[in-house]
Amino acid sequence: MNDMGSRFPGGHPFRKPFERVGPGERRSISDEKDAAQQAQAPKPVGEARFASPPDMPPPSIEPPAPPSGFGANNFGAGAPPSGFGAGAPPSGFGGGRPVSPPAPPQTPAPAAEAAPDPVGAEAPVDRPVAPPAPPSEFAPISDVPARDVTMDGRPIDPPAAPVSPPVARVPEPEPEVEEQAVSHDEEEPESRRSESHKAIGEVLQIAGSSSQARLSAQRLVECQQDADPSVQLAGLVGSQIKVRVGKVWLLASVRTQTLDRATGEIIAEIDFLGEGSEEKLTGRIRNFTRGITHYPVPGAEVFAATNADLAQVYASDGRSNIQIGKVFPTKEIRAGLYIDAMLGKHFALLGSTGTGKSTSAALILHRICEAAPEGHILMVDPHGEYSAAFRGTGQIFDVGNLKVPYWLMNFEEHCEVFITNEGTDRQADMDILSKCLLKARSKNRMAEGMSRLTVDSPIPYLLSDLTGAIQDEMGKLDKATNTAPFLRVKTKIDEIKADPRYQFMFSGMLVADTMQEVIQRLFRLPGNGSPISIVDVSGVPSEITSTVVALLSRMVFDFAIWGRDEKTRPILLVCEEAHRYVPNEKNADRSSVGRILSRIAKEGRKYGISLGLITQRPSDLAEGVLSQCGTILSMRLNNERDQDFVKAAMPEGARGFLDTIPALRNRECIVCGEGTAIPMRVTFDDLEERKRPASEDPSFSELWNETGGEEEAVERIVTRWRAQHR
Repeated sequence: MNDMGSRFPGGHPFRKPFERVGPGERRSISDEKDAAQQAQAPKPVGEARFASPPDMPPPSIEPPAPPSGFGANNFGAGAPPSGFGAGAPPSGFGGGRPVSPPAPPQTPAPAAEAAPDPVGAEAPVDRPVAPPAPPSEFAPISDVPARDVTMDGRPIDPPAAPVSPPVARVPEPEPEVEEQAVSHDEEEPESRRSESHKAIGEVLQIAGSSSQARLSAQRLVECQQDADPSVQLAGLVGSQIKVRVGKVWLLASVRTQTLDRATGEIIAEIDFLGEGSEEKLTGRIRNFTRGITHYPVPGAEVFAATNADLAQVYASDGRSNIQIGKVFPTKEIRAGLYIDAMLGKHFALLGSTGTGKSTSAALILHRICEAAPEGHILMVDPHGEYSAAFRGTGQIFDVGNLKVPYWLMNFEEHCEVFITNEGTDRQADMDILSKCLLKARSKNRMAEGMSRLTVDSPIPYLLSDLTGAIQDEMGKLDKATNTAPFLRVKTKIDEIKADPRYQFMFSGMLVADTMQEVIQRLFRLPGNGSPISIVDVSGVPSEITSTVVALLSRMVFDFAIWGRDEKTRPILLVCEEAHRYVPNEKNADRSSVGRILSRIAKEGRKYGISLGLITQRPSDLAEGVLSQCGTILSMRLNNERDQDFVKAAMPEGARGFLDTIPALRNRECIVCGEGTAIPMRVTFDDLEERKRPASEDPSFSELWNETGGEEEAVERIVTRWRAQHR
């Protein structure tokens, strides 16, 4: 120990514990005196690299014997080892200042070669420290950096040189922390968007296609601050939510909301719409299909549907579709209607007057014509408002150029025109007309080769032949008192022949066989880039308007029936103001048009006929006809009876959407049925001025402040009125 005292005059270097300091700060000694004494003491090459814990005794280590030539006399009292400057710390100490390399050591004694490093052998090892090499193989001290570490393994810098007072070093900011802060700021908007990834509630009850869910009022408020417009409406009536069932997402719509005052939460009735798989990377819905095969259990989490989810749901998936607007509330998701599904199972467009119903109908028909320029569309226009919309893309027919021959009517339609009586007299008149009509048709040469000639056969005949047959039958009577039925029928036929209003149909010039030409013109066969025909019946006398519509509708149906063996040529028949022609039982007038349109609605799909109904009074429409429409587009309906009627006709999954019908804006509609993936609220696209129907409301405030030209306008109106022609 005396020898150690001579080599360590300032005391044993391990007896004084180091002061514990924080990371990045310079270690300080308890007082300057001890620091100076310790600095003057000679230090072995294997100096301690680890600080002893303050609460643990220093390890008992015997210092190694110095190699030959390294005695105490070689250093002198307090002299530093060779290579150390006055007060200069070893390499690696004091901020890394370069020091002179040590003098070449003398050849060490063999006994010293096996001397281990006393500190390296006993110090706690966070990283391995190699034992010192023999003196002949020592590397310069500057090449062997030494760093102290704290108890938790964090490195600390060694003390400063004794000649300088210890100076605390200001910790430098770590760039990693700053980068994380910047990154956090950039992700702040994303954190707002991430509200959709948090559950908004849970499922309470399952019952078939509907369910009950408990929604967190606080979460719904948080969703209202989200950047996603779909998430903003999460939980509201008519909005879409999704429920996780394993790896499947169920999509549902919110139908009702009720506040649970005991818990402050919202109890919602939801209707399931369909399901899709979960995309692994984004978590959104994909491969969406209508219908449910996986039902959730009570307690399943409920989430808000995002714009990305709805984009996948409303995607066309390669199916032929027409784009009619945007899905509410999004601003970029396009609303499409599947053409084949919509036309294959009929459709109906409903809406109160002034909601933009006619413009929306024109938009849909324009989109169909653009998608199918060789299509076959026949539209019955009772107000003459669609002629302006399709003058450049379709064929327009009115009483001036319609030219539909009377002999194309079947027996039922003949009776509507020529027989006006009711009761028993009507039946007598019908018997007379049936017998005489068959005689008139049989006089045509075309009937000679026909084995089955009926009163419904579209064989041309002369009206004079019909009246002549009636006259002949009347002459066969024994009593003149029985001629009254014959006279009634004959008189009615003569009246119609002489009335110029009926010339488009009962003209003597229409006796030629033009049936093929009429069909090709009306049904656009071929289309030649103009696939739609607009039949303006506003100028047709009201007494036979329904008969003309019945004739056109029946021609479509019969053409499809007798053309089944030919290449299928589907035809779309569109009826504006459909409640006029297919009234409900209360308003039924037993007309032929109601029967033929009802038959088309029920059977037309099998023959390739599509029916499109447009009406502002759906409650006046035959319920059986509306129920056959697979796709329903409902605009705003102000009448409560109309609203209830539409709700009864729509599928259950759309009940949540139907509650918004009274609150729809102009040019908005609820679409549900076969023509769309799920029920949706749509904002229709704007239509070019030249493609709009002439149905805009007049501006009273402007027109009633103008004057001039009234006399000339009245004169022109009177002329057209008298001529019964526009």
